[in-house]
Amino acid sequence: MVIGGGDSAMEEAIFLTRFGEEVAIVHRRDQFRASKIMLDRARENPKIQWIASAVVDRVFDVEQGLVTGVELRDVKTGKTWQRPVDGLFLALGHIPNTAAFRGQIELDADGYIVSKGGACTSVEGVFHAGDVEDRTYRQAITASAAGCRAAIEAERFLEAQGQ
Repeated sequence: MVIGGGDSAMEEAIFLTRFGEEVAIVHRRDQFRASKIMLDRARENPKIQWIASAVVDRVFDVEQGLVTGVELRDVKTGKTWQRPVDGLFLALGHIPNTAAFRGQIELDADGYIVSKGGACTSVEGVFHAGDVEDRTYRQAITASAAGCRAAIEAERFLEAQGQ
């Protein structure tokens, strides 16, 4: 079971169909935020089942170190039901950890740092790297490369300052 309605949830569900007989996508709304191409790919996969307008209220047997099922609730009617599952994946999106910079450097409406080229931000001498700016890839190797880029930018900045 995958919880979410965006591109991350669709990508995760499609990937998981390689390993299971079925994958259910649970989303709290009846409309999905995923891009059309990702939603179409998921809808074309016969192993994916759709549970819209529902939320997971309870996960069973977590205290034993496993997942055996969930209790779902229809957000429109309040009706609850149980469903057996042996895996639960949360794909609820990503919130960049940039709250500390709000009001100090330029952030977009979603809280991502606005890049001014390379690893530069709107403040001279402040550089970005990884998930705080990268809304597409958000992977460790990408963040590592971005960190290297930011280090090079910082080194150049310091050299230009005569330090």
